[in-house]
Amino acid sequence: MFARMSLAVLPVASPRELRRFVDVPWRLFDAARHPQWVPPLRIAVRDVLDARKHPFWRTADRALWIAERDGAVVGRIAAIENRAHNAFHGDRTGFFGFFECADDPEAARALLDTAAAWLAARGLTSMQGPMNPSTNYECGVLVDGFAHHPVLMTTWNPPYYDALLAGAGMGTAKDLLGWWIGRDAGDGRDFALPPSYAVHAERALAQSGLRFRDLEPSRIEREIAVCWDVYNAAWEPNWGFVPMTREEFAHLAKDLKMIADPRFAFAAEIDGQPAGFVIALPDYHVLFKKIRSGRLLPTGLLTLLTGRRSLHTLRVLALGVRREHRTRGIFALFTHEIVRRGLAAGITGAEASWVLEDNHLMNRPLRAMGATPYRRWRIYERALETA
Repeated sequence: MFARMSLAVLPVASPRELRRFVDVPWRLFDAARHPQWVPPLRIAVRDVLDARKHPFWRTADRALWIAERDGAVVGRIAAIENRAHNAFHGDRTGFFGFFECADDPEAARALLDTAAAWLAARGLTSMQGPMNPSTNYECGVLVDGFAHHPVLMTTWNPPYYDALLAGAGMGTAKDLLGWWIGRDAGDGRDFALPPSYAVHAERALAQSGLRFRDLEPSRIEREIAVCWDVYNAAWEPNWGFVPMTREEFAHLAKDLKMIADPRFAFAAEIDGQPAGFVIALPDYHVLFKKIRSGRLLPTGLLTLLTGRRSLHTLRVLALGVRREHRTRGIFALFTHEIVRRGLAAGITGAEASWVLEDNHLMNRPLRAMGATPYRRWRIYERALETA
């Protein structure tokens, strides 16, 4: 146990302590002081932390801690050794994640130092994060765009988090962008493409031989195979990317199937072969915000079922294109198709996130189509001292 005066950092070892770890955000945030905060679904957090059942942990290990001051919870953190990441990148990077903290610099430093010590003891030479638990899931600390409602599967935190992490010796590793298309980003724009962009996309579609087809929920195993293959091929060059195993990808896909709208999950084929896919999800955070307890029972599930028809915004969660097709203007075709389908369905706006700040192949076409970079998250890093 790490202790300093009235501050204690306690390891999480039992199921009861894990429940306390999951509960930490409810101890720190409330609707009155943090109106943008969206309570997560507790069942989803427990699922991704389940080291026995979740496929991510087949090639990773973790340790969890809760920080208390005078017996009151003030923060939490996870230390993560992602062996798949280090094998893929050939390095010795460790990670921290699931970080939440009160505006308490001493507690933040103690949590990060505890995670760093655990990682260093395993021979890891640097610590990056937050990852919850990798770049394939929620990650990053929000550093710009606090006033906006956070969309599904993105993080929100108070502005003081950046100062907490910087004060604990964490430097910037990479920034991630959230782009908004639509009328709710404060710029008055509608969910539509500039006329010149639409004309270019329609011309490119006619010349490319590309065909869009809806992903079929009734044939989910086939669709998982197609998307998994494209996903690992399309994201491989990206900073921080870790290929997902088939088992892990299927686990995530089957969870997303429960909330996906088939109109916004489709693949692209050229000459009958998969060239890319996109998954845009209705922003269920609008409904999660009404489920203040984070529990589906007794009334949370009813809120989701009765409210889904009222959702008119999207999060473009994944848009992947095979490398050999990236010179065909295919990103323009995908965005044109998303907007076309969105307008037909009454969509008023969509967030495309997250996108690496230096991913020019994505950022240029997003800017050209009139999207606004309205939110920014940060991944931090610091060196570890190994014995």
